[in-house]
Amino acid sequence: MIDVSESKIDASAALKAFEADLNGAGAIVSFTGRVRETSKQERIETLRLQAYNPMTVDGIAQAVSRAKERWSLMDVHICHRIGHIAPGETIVFVATASAHRRDAFEAADYIMDYLKTQAIFWKQEITTCGRQTWIEPREQDYEDNARWD
Repeated sequence: MIDVSESKIDASAALKAFEADLNGAGAIVSFTGRVRETSKQERIETLRLQAYNPMTVDGIAQAVSRAKERWSLMDVHICHRIGHIAPGETIVFVATASAHRRDAFEAADYIMDYLKTQAIFWKQEITTCGRQTWIEPREQDYEDNARWD
């Protein structure tokens, strides 16, 4: 399942629902990403995230398909917030399931690297001082993603 929406993400509920539908999974890996409190020593008031649907969702679906070709996965669940997101709120939830742990870990990492560097999202930080900055992936994000090639 892939959900890109303005709805708040309850990661524990999403994980519980994901686990309930899996019979025979030996490994379930999840990642929850949250909006940080500060950026460059400034307090963040909100993070504004925009997507270009259906292109954003289609791209994520293609990344999931590539992950399923590369690793033996039973299922994948992705929730990604858009809109205005406050510090401490969940921005992304990714869960993968497989018979063995390595496939689940690798696939979750691969999907997160895709989301950080290639998924079609525009991120803007708005600080409590009123500074508005568009956020680009860091060099480390690109290096992390390049290891999958």
